[in-house]
Amino acid sequence: MVIAWLDFLDQSSVLTRIVIIAGIAGLAHLGVYLLRKLSLYLLSQEGLDLYPKIRSVIGLVTSLLIFGLYFGAVGFGFNEMGVPLTAYFASATVIGLAVGFGSQGVVQDVVTGLTLVFSDLIDVDDMVEVGGQVGIVRSIGMRFVVLENPMGALVYIPNRSIGNVINYPKGYLRCLVDVTLIGDAETNAQMVEKSKNLMSNFVEQFPGVLVAAPSAEGVRETTGGKRFVRLKFRIWPGRGGPLETFFRQELVKRMQHIDSQYQEWMVSVLYETEKPIPKRRTHAKKALPKRTPAEGNRSKS
Repeated sequence: MVIAWLDFLDQSSVLTRIVIIAGIAGLAHLGVYLLRKLSLYLLSQEGLDLYPKIRSVIGLVTSLLIFGLYFGAVGFGFNEMGVPLTAYFASATVIGLAVGFGSQGVVQDVVTGLTLVFSDLIDVDDMVEVGGQVGIVRSIGMRFVVLENPMGALVYIPNRSIGNVINYPKGYLRCLVDVTLIGDAETNAQMVEKSKNLMSNFVEQFPGVLVAAPSAEGVRETTGGKRFVRLKFRIWPGRGGPLETFFRQELVKRMQHIDSQYQEWMVSVLYETEKPIPKRRTHAKKALPKRTPAEGNRSKS
């Protein structure tokens, strides 16, 4: 009778611990859910888009707090199974984390994530190229940087794998298409009109290539007398293929319909800034004032 009662107490103790562990897990999940809701609420506040650094810090802090909740929940769960909390939290050192996860990857991810945010390398909503992946930064977490690529897919890049980073501060890559104009004024006007029409057709056919609407400038003329019209496209980095192939070839054909002497080299596709790089200022030596003959005679005397 006594043995049966002791067995019952042991079973009830085990069931109680299981219930407590399940409760701890449930509270941890609830805390993570509330943290994510709070993070989304803060990120959706009006005017916060003007402060990408704050958005980046909110994402990173949220990721750290979520990790802390789960780590603490696992520790209390082990405590219910007889593992002291002091022994568990002692393993939270850098070496303990590295050994616990089988590698030092987690530690590298955390350090790299902090470096990315506080070194102003990238921020949320930046257009970047990381590890061959191009996209807009949606979040910077403790383990991953999340990019949204041109196709709308989310790309998760481990922080430790981030090497070279290309940041496009304007949020796009500028592609300039220069169309050389030949012939008389009437022919030039036809070429400009055909170029603008083809630009509009390109927007309808390849909308996923563009970040913003293209524009056409007026007719330019170089000091050498060359006349051309410039079409400006703001595109996703690495998506200039349709402009270099389809658009350029079709543009040349339309120009040849207007003037059979038109050549392929007369249409150029460039990736560069419009304004030239300012030249370094040189400090010229000040010229000495010239003396008049009268002053020279007075000095000799």
